[in-house]
Amino acid sequence: MMITPLHRFRDIERTPEYLQPEKCVPPPSRASLGTMWFIRDGCGIACAVVTWMLVFYADFVVLLVMLVPSRDYVYSVINGTLFNTLAFLALASHCRAMLTDPGAVPKGNATKEFIESLQLKPGQVVYKCPKCCSIKPDRAHHCSVCKRCIRKMDHHCPWVNNCVGENNQKYFVLFTMYIALISLHALIMVGFHFLYCFEEDWTKCSSFSPPTTVILLILLCFEALLFLIFTSVMFGTQVHSICTDETGIEQLKKEERRWAKKTKWMNMKAVFGHPFSIAWLSPFATPDQGKADPYQYVV
Repeated sequence: MMITPLHRFRDIERTPEYLQPEKCVPPPSRASLGTMWFIRDGCGIACAVVTWMLVFYADFVVLLVMLVPSRDYVYSVINGTLFNTLAFLALASHCRAMLTDPGAVPKGNATKEFIESLQLKPGQVVYKCPKCCSIKPDRAHHCSVCKRCIRKMDHHCPWVNNCVGENNQKYFVLFTMYIALISLHALIMVGFHFLYCFEEDWTKCSSFSPPTTVILLILLCFEALLFLIFTSVMFGTQVHSICTDETGIEQLKKEERRWAKKTKWMNMKAVFGHPFSIAWLSPFATPDQGKADPYQYVV
């Protein structure tokens, strides 16, 4: 069997004997595994907390600095409801992206019993990760932060304190989209508020003093502009990755495509669910992605 250049970058073992199963600890049973997925990484936890604090700060400025003091009741209700709805969806998406197993391969499953259960055929190639001692499915990569192999891993994002992989990519895309939308909405409201305050007395357009109001609005404007650019780029990158069915790591490593090519619409449905509905935009709807068996291997 011919070995392609790509294979030289992966830990290839042709027979069970070379996998050294005696060095692997059997994985825990499914009954003993908890349902909560959470990465204990100090940097990631700090970034996740900062993300929530920034959203709460934006909500504070939008409500108490701009909308509550406004004399236009309809304007305040409509924009307050819209902004808080988008902010709630953004934080809900963040929670789902952070607390959802991204597609981790069972750790330490390269045991003698498991290898024998695969019933490998002569010449069949399987991949072992030497770091987490697991049999790697195709398109899985090891994350040094999560310390696990992740199926269809795109990248590890500290802002959600988790990998973006096969199971949580939808929630990460929704998170970037809703953050971009509330950032744009905040920028528009800041612009209108400045125009209103220039025409009126500054003491009448805010509950705070004029200097404090200006500082709060400038900080919100800077935050909204920064995250609008950042999350818009991430959203576009993720959508492009989904449509081409090629993860960020696969693009970076320029890995040879060895999986079936599908249409863009089929790739979108694989991530967001089938058929197209309002559930695509909901972080509470878990897509039925029809995932392949995680123990399918390349022959």
